[in-house]
Amino acid sequence: MANYTSRVFYGIIYTERKGINMCEKKEKKVIQSENAPKAIGPYSPGVMVCDLVFLSGQLGIDPSSGEFVQGGVEAQTEQALKNLRSLLISNGGDLSDIVKTTIFLADIKDFSRVNEVYGSFFTDCPPARSTIQVAGLPKGGLVEIEAIAYLHQDYDDGND
Repeated sequence: MANYTSRVFYGIIYTERKGINMCEKKEKKVIQSENAPKAIGPYSPGVMVCDLVFLSGQLGIDPSSGEFVQGGVEAQTEQALKNLRSLLISNGGDLSDIVKTTIFLADIKDFSRVNEVYGSFFTDCPPARSTIQVAGLPKGGLVEIEAIAYLHQDYDDGND
């Protein structure tokens, strides 16, 4: 590790090895997927900076119909997680790359039902998580889930 140095700039950790910046591509990249709902406002479904992907909150909306899936909070939770997975897969990742989620519930009494579905998606090394009740969710949703993922990329140091 002696050949590595790290610094934090606007919340992003930049690692350098032998003077080579491990995050040369500092611009933001918008993450989208044909298999996830389109944004319902002036925001991106996801944004990637270096190895970090910030995914906007996903509702339980079926991307093909644009409507909420039927089946209550359990079905909406499952669909929200499928939407997050689709966004990650479109950029070479998967749910296993998620390091932090935030779950927004219309009713905190749904916590255990949401938790059961959520746990079936994260069986190994689940991400850090916060869960809160909110006054309301877009379009009357019952649950919304946002995430941060780490997609490790190999950077060419020019020493091959």
